[in-house]
Amino acid sequence: MNNGTLNKVMLIGHLGDDVKMHYFDGGNCIGRFPLATNEVYVNKTTGEKLTSTEWHNLVVRNKAAEICEKYLSKGDKIYVEGRIKSRQWQAEDGSTKYTTEIQVTEFTFLSVKKDNDHNKSGDAHYGMSDAEMP
Repeated sequence: MNNGTLNKVMLIGHLGDDVKMHYFDGGNCIGRFPLATNEVYVNKTTGEKLTSTEWHNLVVRNKAAEICEKYLSKGDKIYVEGRIKSRQWQAEDGSTKYTTEIQVTEFTFLSVKKDNDHNKSGDAHYGMSDAEMP
């Protein structure tokens, strides 16, 4: 917390794709994947049950990214904690692009499809150390 402010996000959702890895000089890496969260509500006029899906762009770093890539795949359910981070960059056409991402600091696997030792032992939890934080 800094100056009485807080930037904290907690999400439970399903991966919309496999983890995409990016490697940098010096051995650091990041993993990116979309996470879907759903809100179910009833249309008061029609009585119809509707589902609204929100997509979140998640970023994990270094060891956390490697763990996610190894054990997670599209459709898996995960709990994450992190903070919202916005960034911008120049596209090839010269336009300025913007995105908002969730920088993941902790996660717990809630259901994974890959058959591995991590899965057999139940939920897996990982919290990044201060040394791994950007």
